[in-house]
Amino acid sequence: MNIHEFQGKAILRKYGAATPRGFPCQSPDEAVEVARRLGGKSWMVKAQIHAGGRSKAGGVKLAKSLSEVHRHAADMLDTTLVTPHTGPAGRVVRRLLVEQGAEIRKAFQVKLMVDRRSQRVALSACGQGGTGGTHQVLIDPGTGLKTAEADDIARRLGIPEKAIPEARDFLRNLYRAFDERDASRAEIDPLVLTTDGRVLALDASFRFDPNALFRQPEIAAMRESGDADAGELPDGGCAKFDLAGIPLYGNIGCLVNGRGLAMATLDVIKLYGGTPATFLDVGSRATAAKVAQALKPMLRNPDLQVVLVNVFGGLVRCDVIAHGVIEAARHARPGVPLVVRMQGTHEELGRTLLAQSGLPVIGAISLADAAGKAVVAAASAALRRH
Repeated sequence: MNIHEFQGKAILRKYGAATPRGFPCQSPDEAVEVARRLGGKSWMVKAQIHAGGRSKAGGVKLAKSLSEVHRHAADMLDTTLVTPHTGPAGRVVRRLLVEQGAEIRKAFQVKLMVDRRSQRVALSACGQGGTGGTHQVLIDPGTGLKTAEADDIARRLGIPEKAIPEARDFLRNLYRAFDERDASRAEIDPLVLTTDGRVLALDASFRFDPNALFRQPEIAAMRESGDADAGELPDGGCAKFDLAGIPLYGNIGCLVNGRGLAMATLDVIKLYGGTPATFLDVGSRATAAKVAQALKPMLRNPDLQVVLVNVFGGLVRCDVIAHGVIEAARHARPGVPLVVRMQGTHEELGRTLLAQSGLPVIGAISLADAAGKAVVAAASAALRRH
């Protein structure tokens, strides 16, 4: 689960990690009111979407007057921002963050993520844009980030001695937020040293472990209470039904049961020259109703050309998957080809249901066969569209 920058910064502030003062807003007039409330001579107007690369795409603007705040806000809101991370469809900007400007002396990147080999959280830091080499520490979960470790990272980044205590506090507080909130990844890019010696997070990107949301109600509510992208991405539909969906930006949607099978399916699609659009993992406890409801956002993707169903019927039966696919396809987007490979419990019944549904079903006997047929079907659909 991802959250917006303004939400990530709110978490940082709760843990004592410094950020510029700022507030979210949803109209040009509200943006001006926020800037007036913040005071000062300059403000940053920032599009709030779940994607990096906003600045180069025009989603981050410096304003030196209230009229500029209004103009930048009007230019961004309700427009589609396309960055290297959004895919060609982009993301619609429905919310902004307006915050105080900062005079930057140095800028850095700091990342936290789980290192599976060491089974520890890895903190890595470098100059902005990867300059100056990357410095890393694997954090002992029993002690947290130690003072000496934080100081060493700060010095390696070239932070002056007077600012080391503030940098130390920031890094240790960032780790506490990551650990206590069950984050799976955090990125501060940039973390800056200002001309007056402050250490501030000018951006904050967090990703959280969805399996831990049951004990993080405050984090879960951030998606439920105002996630502008939740209705557009497959994950937004899946979360309500305890299923897992990952948005990608190709034209072949994938429905699988099991994340290992999902990874193999995506790899074979790429091997055959295709580009996955999304994958939906229905797991082992899915019902037909859950599958149908979670599939609908995937099928509404205008770039989707074909759906590949790759199911091994063990704990979840093939006929259950078939019923869900039929229900979703009939109501969300009829006519999308379905390449189906089913093996296991009730596989013959599942194939029969799909064959009798009237839907454009293409049968497959193996994963390689299914991937090859999906790539061909997607290419044919793309040619018909153009």
